[in-house]
Amino acid sequence: MDVNGFTAPGFDAVAEAFARNFTEFGEVGAAFAAYRDGELVADLWGGHADPQTGRPWREDTLQLVFSGTKGLVAACVLLLAERGLLDLDAPAARYWPEFAAAGKGAITVSEIMSHQARLPGIREPIGTEQILDPGLMAKLLAAQEPLADPRAAFTYHALTYGWLAGELVRRVDGRSVGAFFADEFARPLGLEVWIGLPGELHHRVSTMSAGPGFLADPDEPPTGDPLRDLARNPLTITGSPALWNSAAFRGTEMPGVNAHGTARSIARFYACLARGGELDGVRVLKESTLERGRRQLRYGVEPLWGSPIAYATGFELQTELEIFGPAPDAFGHAGAGGSRHAAWPTERIGFSYAMNQAHAVYPDPRPLALLNALYTAAHAAGPRN
Repeated sequence: MDVNGFTAPGFDAVAEAFARNFTEFGEVGAAFAAYRDGELVADLWGGHADPQTGRPWREDTLQLVFSGTKGLVAACVLLLAERGLLDLDAPAARYWPEFAAAGKGAITVSEIMSHQARLPGIREPIGTEQILDPGLMAKLLAAQEPLADPRAAFTYHALTYGWLAGELVRRVDGRSVGAFFADEFARPLGLEVWIGLPGELHHRVSTMSAGPGFLADPDEPPTGDPLRDLARNPLTITGSPALWNSAAFRGTEMPGVNAHGTARSIARFYACLARGGELDGVRVLKESTLERGRRQLRYGVEPLWGSPIAYATGFELQTELEIFGPAPDAFGHAGAGGSRHAAWPTERIGFSYAMNQAHAVYPDPRPLALLNALYTAAHAAGPRN
């Protein structure tokens, strides 16, 4: 398999690891990019954007990154806080009065952003049409009672994080979170990343597929555990790839899970954050805002996964699993099935790994191989002059 793109001198091992992902770990199509102190040191792509048609992965191929979206949304919320329009420690109902219903009046913005709102799923029966309506989902969550089960305060909010955070952005600013990200981050930094993809760009999107064991049986009966049943992700059941690859899914805003972009652009976004919020003379966030934004708010074992998880204000933090590579201060967000997108502040590195086949293995060896090679190469190169 030919690897396209380039690596800077001293970073050849990253390209070698990228190529091995195809021969050793069943990669179908993927891209990886990394910036070091604002310089692009790896920009790689290869494989098939659509194996059924043979369409190759190109330099401008766009990829769905699932929960990689959450890190983009986190930056939007932090910018509103920086501008004094949103208090992270305030009750969310201050900005969204309807949210106070059913005993949620004390739930804070920070608790929503760190998956502690005890709203890991929608209680009302919903189908595909409803899932694609962020306004309806926000309305249902505003009326819903939070779970009393203490485990719920430590349960990952796979989809509801996006609807909750997105509605807060809309209430405070007036723009949807997709429009806000486009205006405040994507355009200033020159990013090809969208939350809600314009129709004229759908032809550039890679076809997403699920590897063995990734999808659950939609007809699986209730477990008898109300928390587990409520938190079941309707996007990871048999038949879901048809939805992932649909125009309706690509075009709507699901702020927790449906950003599309190039690895190069997502890496550039995190390269900016790794430098304290400034890149190429463009400042999108203050350094103090990022320091607050990546401060740990929760850490522990996720009760439904049985694995450690750590959260700041919307950003996923490093744990002993080292899913973001060897850097202990990494922050960003992983995406279901294997993608990884994060900043290494001490190393001043931002990176993104995006792929089009979701694997069930966790931690996924594909991004880990790339990140280990990147970290080693960066340290061997020494500090930049």
